Amino acid sequence: MKVLGAGSTVIMTECTSLQFVSPFAFEAMQKVDVVRLASLSDPELRLLLPCLVRMALCAPADQSQSWAQDKKLILRLLSGVEAVNSIVALLSVDFHALEQDASKEQQLRHKLGGGSGESILVSQLQHGLTLEFEHSDSPRRLRLVLSELLAIMNKVSESNGEFFFKSSELFESPVYLEEAADVLCILQAELPSLLPIVDVAEALLHVRNGAWFLCLLVANVPDSFNEVCRGLIKNGERQDEESLGGRRRTDALRFLCKMNPSQALKVRGMVVEECHLPGLGVALTLDHTKNEACEDGVSDLVCFVSGLLLGTNAKVRTWFGTFIRNGQQRKRETSSSVLWQMRRQLLLELMGILPTVRSTRIVEEADVEMEPNVSVYSGLKEEHVVKASALLRLYCALMGIAGLKPTEEEAEQLLQLMTSRPPATPAGVRFVSLSFCMLLAFSTLVSTPEQEQLMVVWLSWMIKEEAYFESTSGVSASFGEMLLLVAMYFHSNQLSAIIDLVCSTLGMKIVIKPSSLSRMKTIFTQEIFTEQVVTAHAVRVPVTSNLSANITGFLPIHCIYQLLRSRSFTKHKVSIKDWIYRQLCETSTPLHPQLLPLIDVYINSILTPASKSNPEATNQPVTEQEILNIFQEVIGGDNIRLNQRFSITAQLLVLYYILSYEEALLANTKTLAAMQRKPKSYSSSLMDQIPIKFLIRQAQGLQQELGGLHSALLRLLATNYPHLCIVDDWICEEEITGTDALLRRMLLTNNAKNHSPKQLQEAFSAVPVSHTQVMQIIEHLTLLSASELIPYAEVLTSNMNQLLNSGVPRRILQTVNKLWMVLNTVMPRRLWVMTVNALQPSIKFVRQQKYTQNDLMIDPLIVLRCDQRVHRCPPLMDITLHMLNGYLLASKAYLSAHLKETAEQDRPSQNNTIGLVGQTDAPEVTREELKNALLAAQDSAAVQILLEICLPTEEEKAKGVNPDSLLRNVQSVITTSTPNKEMEEGEDNLLCNLREVQCLICCLLHQMYIADPNIAKLVHFQGYPCELLPLTVAGIPSMHICLDFIPELIAQPELEKQIFAIQLLSHLCIQYALPKSLSVARLAVNVMGTLLTVLTQAKRYAFFMPTLPSLVSFCRAFPPLYEDIMSLLIQIGQVCASDVATQTRDIDPIITRLQQIKEKPSGWSRICKDPSYKNGSRDTRSMDPDVQLCHCIESTIIEIINMSVSGI
Repeated sequence: MKVLGAGSTVIMTECTSLQFVSPFAFEAMQKVDVVRLASLSDPELRLLLPCLVRMALCAPADQSQSWAQDKKLILRLLSGVEAVNSIVALLSVDFHALEQDASKEQQLRHKLGGGSGESILVSQLQHGLTLEFEHSDSPRRLRLVLSELLAIMNKVSESNGEFFFKSSELFESPVYLEEAADVLCILQAELPSLLPIVDVAEALLHVRNGAWFLCLLVANVPDSFNEVCRGLIKNGERQDEESLGGRRRTDALRFLCKMNPSQALKVRGMVVEECHLPGLGVALTLDHTKNEACEDGVSDLVCFVSGLLLGTNAKVRTWFGTFIRNGQQRKRETSSSVLWQMRRQLLLELMGILPTVRSTRIVEEADVEMEPNVSVYSGLKEEHVVKASALLRLYCALMGIAGLKPTEEEAEQLLQLMTSRPPATPAGVRFVSLSFCMLLAFSTLVSTPEQEQLMVVWLSWMIKEEAYFESTSGVSASFGEMLLLVAMYFHSNQLSAIIDLVCSTLGMKIVIKPSSLSRMKTIFTQEIFTEQVVTAHAVRVPVTSNLSANITGFLPIHCIYQLLRSRSFTKHKVSIKDWIYRQLCETSTPLHPQLLPLIDVYINSILTPASKSNPEATNQPVTEQEILNIFQEVIGGDNIRLNQRFSITAQLLVLYYILSYEEALLANTKTLAAMQRKPKSYSSSLMDQIPIKFLIRQAQGLQQELGGLHSALLRLLATNYPHLCIVDDWICEEEITGTDALLRRMLLTNNAKNHSPKQLQEAFSAVPVSHTQVMQIIEHLTLLSASELIPYAEVLTSNMNQLLNSGVPRRILQTVNKLWMVLNTVMPRRLWVMTVNALQPSIKFVRQQKYTQNDLMIDPLIVLRCDQRVHRCPPLMDITLHMLNGYLLASKAYLSAHLKETAEQDRPSQNNTIGLVGQTDAPEVTREELKNALLAAQDSAAVQILLEICLPTEEEKAKGVNPDSLLRNVQSVITTSTPNKEMEEGEDNLLCNLREVQCLICCLLHQMYIADPNIAKLVHFQGYPCELLPLTVAGIPSMHICLDFIPELIAQPELEKQIFAIQLLSHLCIQYALPKSLSVARLAVNVMGTLLTVLTQAKRYAFFMPTLPSLVSFCRAFPPLYEDIMSLLIQIGQVCASDVATQTRDIDPIITRLQQIKEKPSGWSRICKDPSYKNGSRDTRSMDPDVQLCHCIESTIIEIINMSVSGI
């Protein structure tokens, strides 16, 4: 067997003349292949005799016939070998006695502290160990070797890991090496508990020829190979090249792996697992690389070292990096250094794939232009590209992570490889990107002017060939984008971004000093990529087709984004609008994370000039026609189909662009006005044509793929289009898109799908005659999805007026309402305009006006100027109220935007006329106040109109409909338990259309009051018919907020407002009997007492006649007020009596009765209940106000008494 060519000098001199066990012989021993053993030469067979003799002599566990035949062959094989007799003699010794003596010697040495005193195994040595071994018989030879071995093992255990070299004649004499090896193998086999094989292997490292002895020992016990290797590695040093012991251990393990090469890589895995002996791992890899060398593929050495330095295990990375650094600090050694061998092998591999024919002269640009198809640079072979990329990454890791300092030869060859030209394949694109990043990371590789010129020519070639590479290789993320991006970073001095880019491309975190990039920055910014060249080139770069988050790497969008941020396009007057528009059109899901930042920075470049000195230096916005082209497939509804030209992603991105642009334009109004710039705003007609709600609904189902786009759109909608973010609409959408919708889809038949808008129109035309057909069609339409309903929207809305005629079934109205609500989830704005125009009152000979979206936002009350029949048609009134709420919200947003747009128009002239410091903001404040006043007037007008609708018409009054029937019926249930005719009439009223409309209006008013409590305050300060108070208090849950401002309302100087406040309070006290209500009621009673003393006779009559019945409600809600109220009533009566005392005495009996009632109310309760008393012949014909007021007081007191007595 050929001796290992590498290793320490000591090992080499030890083992050059020794015969090692060959891999063939070791495999034969492992498999006990007798035929292969028989083919071994005598010297090879001699090394395996201890094991073979034991197999032949010892009783086998295998009693099969085949083993009996093999055993005969082994005996025949051994019969011709003379050395077998000595081994047989060794096996004849009493090993039990030998083990006992060895144990005694171990105990003795332990007591003596490991000293070399008397030996129980070997006594009275007359000569040296070699002569004693020669003259001794087999038992004494065993004792001599055992004694020497135990002494070494004891010393190893006491050395605490510090290596020593033990000189021993027994293991050094070349004459007796084979006999000593026989004894060693027999001892270990027969005394395994005394001599564990791992401990013996550890001891043999400390003697001369230890590696040879170790290989023979393992070869005779082949099953122990892995155990011995793991033990030696586990006890080894972390850095084996640093010490003699480490090198000896490494070489011994290399000999073992040379003997059993099939396990070499497994042993290397143990090395990495334990993080010990890195030199061994590299040496084993070198041995394996030489044996398994492949021409084109990536070698095992490159893979192994790359895995150590670029793997995820930081401990392994640090361990191997230390090995590289320590190896460089030592003096340069030749072939004895594993690190040197590794570097040499890597360099040979690198040189092996370099282009063979390469001119050393620098190519001039003129030469290249004259011969475009001929290059003096021979290209890198396609089969070598992947290997070249792996080598580049490995050298980057060695230099950047492990701190390797390349030699001049290594630097030269690396630069030659980096500047070679690969074929136009995906692997070639990857190689060029890695080479470029390596040049940036390790600029020290370029040291001479010739090398720098070579690099410049190569970079120029990259720029020229980038488009060809991208088109040929089919890779979207080409190196051209990286060149542009780096050039932009250099121009904007973003060196940290370049470092991040380099680390990301190389796939490793390495330390790059920004100062090392200074020379590259000069080359890029002054020689290769001036800023003007960068911007001009960037616009010509094709957009990425189907751009999505699945396309990784550095793309054109990254370059454009950086150029927009640095304002390079506007600075050099390069139009980028078309490129951005094309890229937005070429997008798909999942959304690429760079798209939203790109749109934001593009909008900023449109609105904000690059410099104050040149306010016109801005980019152009996307035109309205280009925007409409993207949405043309969803505008109109009937064109929605699966094979769309533009993806939903492109449509959502353009929508985000428009909304963000408009918001940014409003936010920068003052700044733009100061610069005397007025960028164009997109027209309202454009916004009306974009199906915003439909697109948002589509985005809702793609939230995972769209990233943050959906939430960004919702934020913009809530700010600029609040009428599209009504909570009720979202809840309705949940119902439409939930499980019920899926069940309805399962019920969808072909008949339902076949109904066309034309058929629906024909069915509506037949409504005066027959309702069956239209009912059938609209019932089928309820099974369709919202998008499928869009083509029917115009027919549905245009025929709503026909549904107002008498005799139309309620089911048709409710179904139309249901369909309208579904359509409202996808096309609300267009639907609202069509509905408002359809519900206009039809007046003969008067042409109806067609309102636009803008008209309705300016004046939302147009919605309520509909056909009066709508006010008594609950399903259509529900639709009307929904539109009213939406347009009120839209009007607020419209006016706020209008205020921002025109905020600076009158500012210069006003400032000139005022001319005072500190008053320049006065016009803006006034405009804001005017806007708020207009909105308040608008909201309050809407509320007043809705309240007026709640009042019954003259026809309804004739039929006995009462507006406060709800409260009266509630009270009647409380006050009486017997049914009567009035109650039955009230029950009927609850089922009428007016009652349902009142409930719908109360729901809307409740939402408006909660959204803005100031509306409630304004409406009640304006006042409304007192007949509606029972309805509003009982039907609007938020009416309790009126308790906050009733004291302020009572304090108003107008009697009408005071009366309204007390009447309102009386109903609130019944509805909300709270402590706060009690305090406000007590205040009201006190105010009434105060007013009694200051009002004139006429005003007193006008005030107390409508308010006295409210005192009954106060007493019903709060009995503690009884005394105060009774006193107030008596005072009022006394004041009235005093006024009429000079005119008549008819009032005296009334005053007397009032006093008696106050003193003995229980006695009067029975009289008051008498119908004859109620209908008695009291003087009610008198027209005197005080007399009438006294009668009213009497009735009020009696009603309070009846209420209190019935309560008791």
